[in-house]
Amino acid sequence: MTSSQHEAADTDGGEESATTLVAELDAAETEFERLRERVDEYGVDALDRVTGACEQVDRLFERYEDRATDYDDFQGYVEFQDTFVEFVADLPEDLPARDAFEAADETFQRSRLKEKHFAQAREDLQPARDLAQLYEDWQTARQRYSDARYAVAQRLEAVEARIADLEQTLEWGAADLDAPVERLRDPIETYDDAVRAAFTDLRRDAPAHETLDTLAAAADAPLLEARRPPSRLLEYVHDTEVGEESVTKLLEYAGYSNSKLGHYVDDPAAFQRCVAANETYLDRLDADPLTVGWPPPTAAELRWWADAAESVVRRFAPEDVVAALREVRELTHDADYDRLQEAAVARVELGERERERLRNGDVEADLAAAREAHDLLDAALAEHPPLEER
Repeated sequence: MTSSQHEAADTDGGEESATTLVAELDAAETEFERLRERVDEYGVDALDRVTGACEQVDRLFERYEDRATDYDDFQGYVEFQDTFVEFVADLPEDLPARDAFEAADETFQRSRLKEKHFAQAREDLQPARDLAQLYEDWQTARQRYSDARYAVAQRLEAVEARIADLEQTLEWGAADLDAPVERLRDPIETYDDAVRAAFTDLRRDAPAHETLDTLAAAADAPLLEARRPPSRLLEYVHDTEVGEESVTKLLEYAGYSNSKLGHYVDDPAAFQRCVAANETYLDRLDADPLTVGWPPPTAAELRWWADAAESVVRRFAPEDVVAALREVRELTHDADYDRLQEAAVARVELGERERERLRNGDVEADLAAAREAHDLLDAALAEHPPLEER
């Protein structure tokens, strides 16, 4: 883990943040339960219908209030009264606060409507609007609870990742950082340099079909993590005379104009489709899938990898390169390999800041706090089930 990652971790998933999130979840549940008790008195569906009725009233008022109170717009007055009477008549008999809508309807039963009558009707409708507000508050409380629980779950994931990072740091800190890792580094670097040089020669000197066959063989060995050559490109270098040219030469041809390219290939258009279209792939070909790298993997991983790599490397590299790979594989039988490999990884992963934190006991303290936060968050999720389970 880099220093910047540790700095991010120091401010993420701590005990205080966990406590704050759990407190918010507790408060959200308290409010949700308080409102749910009131909602249960009426039923969710009933309150939803009341809310819909209030919204419909608002639309009627918006559409007709100016017309119904305009002395010169008798048609608007009639349309509004007829529409409102029909609206109230269609309301379910068991609708909560139905009498509020009936009261408003009674207020409108006049030969002439004024603004004060709409004001009175709004007062009449207040009991229904209170129920609609209850329904809205309940929905808001549901969302608040859901959001608060999600925040706790997200924090728990972050804390779990932090715990894993801190535990890994402690494992690295337990390694022998003064171990003579050059016993591994020197043979590995010797092999890696040699196979890179051999692959460079392959790209420059060997027919392109041989180079791509080598990469295809590497791709068949999953441990090598090589990218298989595009099938159209592989078929082309096998089926055409230009496939006898090296990858380096093909890349040179790819930069030619069609007229110049015609002097070197029989079908410039086919070359463009199969080779030039894969220029980026060819340009990026290197020996990385056949190198060990640093720090090295575990003994078992390296042993299996070396067996897979040898079957590919021997296709193109001189015997001294193959011998260097075998020497690397023999390292895995050294009784000290695991200790040296762990030291190599630790020396790469632990910067000076991490080492200082290990020396000061800060990592252990952070791990203890993270585990405490984990327990708090985990318990909160168990105590506060998802809405669908309530």
